[in-house]
Amino acid sequence: MFGPFFVDDSPEIVLVWVSGQVRSVDGGPLEGVRVDAWEADEDGFYDTQYEGDRIAGRSWQRTGPGGEYRFWSVRPTSYPVPVDGPVGELIAAAGRRPMRPAHLHLMVTAPGYRTLITHVFAVGDEYLYRDAVFGVKDSLISEFAEHQGGIAPDGTGQDGRWASIEFDLVLVPLG
Repeated sequence: MFGPFFVDDSPEIVLVWVSGQVRSVDGGPLEGVRVDAWEADEDGFYDTQYEGDRIAGRSWQRTGPGGEYRFWSVRPTSYPVPVDGPVGELIAAAGRRPMRPAHLHLMVTAPGYRTLITHVFAVGDEYLYRDAVFGVKDSLISEFAEHQGGIAPDGTGQDGRWASIEFDLVLVPLG
């Protein structure tokens, strides 16, 4: 059944191959480390902002023997933070725009290491240096390489546009 919820001219979703390595400060790869990733949807909302038990735009995995992680995601987009309540008042008082630049969230956890919670921001986003929450650092900005079809790093054939990004993560030992 076609139903009433189909919308013509929906936006194309551009896939992103995200990969990297988790290492310790001495450069050695860390195997079995948990890497969580999450992002907002094209409307700027996270799954937890919707009613019900919706799970979308988030997952986790453990690193392989070489500390590698890899997954498919959708290309992140810029979005406004909610401006109702005290957060909106603070943003307005500071004379800031409520926009966040396109980014992926990552959290990396391993026994014996400090938890790393970070972002990866897309090069060229118009809000990079006007982030409403001041989360952007130059070391967190990375190039999303554009591709047109061809074979992706996971060996699958891809039709249409897709992107890739490689972002390594370093964990600091506790103590």
